[in-house]
Amino acid sequence: MLNSFKDKIGDVLLPGDVFSVQMPESITDSKPEKIVCGPGLRRNGDEVLVCKSGVLRHKPPNLYWIDSQQRRYIPVKGESVIGIVTAKSGDIFKVDIGASEQASLSYLAFEGATKRNRPNVQVGDLVYSQLIIANKDMEPELACIDSCGRANGMGVFGAGGLLFKVSLGLVRRLLAPQSEITVDLGKLFPFEMVVGLNGRVWVKARTAQQTLIVANMLESCENMTAQQRQVLFRRVADGSI
Repeated sequence: MLNSFKDKIGDVLLPGDVFSVQMPESITDSKPEKIVCGPGLRRNGDEVLVCKSGVLRHKPPNLYWIDSQQRRYIPVKGESVIGIVTAKSGDIFKVDIGASEQASLSYLAFEGATKRNRPNVQVGDLVYSQLIIANKDMEPELACIDSCGRANGMGVFGAGGLLFKVSLGLVRRLLAPQSEITVDLGKLFPFEMVVGLNGRVWVKARTAQQTLIVANMLESCENMTAQQRQVLFRRVADGSI
């Protein structure tokens, strides 16, 4: 067992690895250091358990997570996902979010929805929503409103665009503030993009050809270095591809 996993930031960790949380230097302060465990890590007292393989990442001041190329999505409360409406059962929509089971979405979980003013949701529609219940012993539940009852960008979308799937690691890179991939793509031509933490990405450009180019370039960035990505983007900008 290591004294602290801070020294392992940027290293590959494996499931089952256990690290002790570094204690404060002050002897009078017996409280363990406060850290926030993201995906792939689990806190157990003054220890941290690695639940899946990947690279240990850190965001100041105290957030840690495992960056992996996992493709199967495990629902996490509070995450925003892209789902596909598969059925309607009474007042509940069934939504495929790419997990082991489908999630439920109430017709009242939309901004301004009432018993008389129902949202226009059809089977096959794409919905951008947030997980409000994500428990291994319960069916996942979605909502298209925030805590203030506002849509805040959530709801039915997707007319005319293209939906495809990438790894969860690439999704987090796309959602990072000032993502280099998104910034570089935006320099080529304008496009719309919706990214779900369940590994689904929806894009729409001015033409179908540009939409396909954006999707192919995003998928190509999966295993590229920054230098390789810059070369690819320059070739597309020059029209050599």
